[in-house]
Amino acid sequence: MASKKQIILPIAVLVGGLGMAFAFASMKQPPVEKPEQDMRPLVSIKPLSFDAITLDVKSYGIVKPKNQTELVAQVSGQVVSLSDQFVQGGFVKQGDILARIDPNDYEAALIEAEAGLAQASSALEIERAQVSVAQAEWDRIKGDSNQVIPSELYLRKPQLAEKLASYRAAQASVKRAKRNLERTYIKAPYDAIIDERLISLGSVVNPGNSFGSLSSTSLAEIRLPVADKDLQYLNNQGIGASVSINAEFAGKQTTWQATIVRSEGVVDQRSRMNYLVAQVATPYEQKQPLRFGSYINATIEGRALDNAIVVPHHLVKDKKVAVLQDGETLTFKTLNIVREQNGMVIADNGLANGEQLITSALEYPTEGMAVKLDDAKLSLPTTQLALKEE
Repeated sequence: MASKKQIILPIAVLVGGLGMAFAFASMKQPPVEKPEQDMRPLVSIKPLSFDAITLDVKSYGIVKPKNQTELVAQVSGQVVSLSDQFVQGGFVKQGDILARIDPNDYEAALIEAEAGLAQASSALEIERAQVSVAQAEWDRIKGDSNQVIPSELYLRKPQLAEKLASYRAAQASVKRAKRNLERTYIKAPYDAIIDERLISLGSVVNPGNSFGSLSSTSLAEIRLPVADKDLQYLNNQGIGASVSINAEFAGKQTTWQATIVRSEGVVDQRSRMNYLVAQVATPYEQKQPLRFGSYINATIEGRALDNAIVVPHHLVKDKKVAVLQDGETLTFKTLNIVREQNGMVIADNGLANGEQLITSALEYPTEGMAVKLDDAKLSLPTTQLALKEE
């Protein structure tokens, strides 16, 4: 049989343990209740508004004259005079005399030709008188003649034809002599700027020798390359469109206006670009001259959209953007994209005026996701990703 000690000791240990458990339980504090946390992601938004937009097309080019002419001698001789304006960079008017070839030989040739014409004219008049006499003689004797029709030789028709031919040859000689004398004057064919001069006073020239070259100042032309895909943004493929031209003049950016007058109608084999030609009237008579050879940047006026919206490209994924619905949930809207350019997307349908575009980056955006506004970012520009790539 167990001793009394063996029985009492376990009971004492059990009672002590229960007492300590009750003591510790009475000391335990109830857990503090924590407030429920809002786990909705913070987003920033940007209100959208539709505006009228022009689908302009950017290009570039070099200003060149529409007409450029090389002055070539048509007669030979010594250069006896030069205009003070006949220097590189000089401006001349249509008809201005730029240089003169010694005219003495050509004046003498003209006098000789005129003398020959006078002789031929006199011989022709004498022959015409003889023809009249022969005709009168025939009329007098034809009643006694066996011939019904007189011979042409009798009426001196061959002789008259010969004298008439000599007269016309003499006229041609006078015309040729006058033309050669006129060609001793080297004249400007139009208002122009002198590109270069290749002769000096006293130079001897022959037909075909170059005096220099000049460029017309009435019209400037600029070939503007345009990618084939950009033609869709231009009315009538750009013909008649206004062009804003920008270039530096005296160290300052200056703007001129031009007009597209034609398309070259082919695709360049090297660049694979279409070329539109813009014209500027009287480029050197502008407030700031548009100089030939200037490199310019051009903006071609394109089609106008009455209601369109511009959205940063990084906010668009699969033609969709995220917008805030009812101030608390995210929804996706599909855009009708018209153009993508310079990191921006232009759309003319898919969003309503005043809708709020979500501009914050979200890890896994889903339709109907609950979100909350980040009031500190409501006025910030759209610089963050709305839809992050998964």
